[in-house]
Amino acid sequence: MTAQTKIALEEHFSIQELLPTPAELEFFDPQVLNRIEPLLPELADQRLTAMDRAGIEIAVLSQTAPGIQTVASSSEASVLARRANDALQAAIQQQPRRFRGFAALNLQDVETACAELKRCVTELGFVGALINGSSHGDYLDHPRLEPLWSTLEELAVPLYLHPGLPTNQPASMVRELDGATWGWSFDTATHALRLIVKGVCDKHPKARVILGHMGENLPFYLWRLDSRYATTRYRQAISSSPSEIFRRHFFITTSGVCDDAALQCSIDTLGADRIMFSTDYPYEDIALAGRWIDQAPIDPLTKTMICRTTAQTLLRITPDQD
Repeated sequence: MTAQTKIALEEHFSIQELLPTPAELEFFDPQVLNRIEPLLPELADQRLTAMDRAGIEIAVLSQTAPGIQTVASSSEASVLARRANDALQAAIQQQPRRFRGFAALNLQDVETACAELKRCVTELGFVGALINGSSHGDYLDHPRLEPLWSTLEELAVPLYLHPGLPTNQPASMVRELDGATWGWSFDTATHALRLIVKGVCDKHPKARVILGHMGENLPFYLWRLDSRYATTRYRQAISSSPSEIFRRHFFITTSGVCDDAALQCSIDTLGADRIMFSTDYPYEDIALAGRWIDQAPIDPLTKTMICRTTAQTLLRITPDQD
């Protein structure tokens, strides 16, 4: 087994003010959450040691869920987003060869969010934005968020659509399946598909969206999505089939899914150049994720693409920086 040098894209941190509360993450076993939470604010030796164990050279860090998206006061949310981004920038300055950042944004105030995104990318050197689900019931296809998509295109950076707290759970959801077990993936996959069927991707041809957790199960559903979308009376005119738009605009990461069969299916469905390595630290075992991709039964060129080169291209991480 040859260890790969890796870039990882779904690696979480938190400022103290935004640490998830037990009530927000009630689906977590409290003992598990108690082990995870102390790792979130730590952006120094302990995290770097964990990255080294997994062969990760660069971690792209992001404010963990639920984050800014559930802060009730818009003005407070904007202040906290800037505070989280400044804290992340301070960590990057301490470890410029090891850390990059995704911006946290308050989408209750889209004008302020766009200004903050521009600041993070042009002044702080961040490589995109990460949004934790809907913002008080407004999903990313909401017309008032059009300026965000235009700004992402202007800056040529991607948006990572990460799970957040669902605004409404389907009636079929039971507590055993809530949260990261299933409910969050279902909500995030639906959120992503809204961007396709509501025309956001067509209106913004340069938009790029990243989904974690092996694409929130969507790579395994694209054939049926096309088949059934063609039969619905509610379909809107879009430029091509949903699967074609998905392949054109979306990238996925392996965060939280260390499974050979799922990886091979995603490669077959999307192409290796649309898949990037991630670990979902500290919610998943970072060392296990590193070992898994190192021994995955795929050819060396494909493995290098997934572990490093696609992320370098999409996020514009040049060889001189890493």
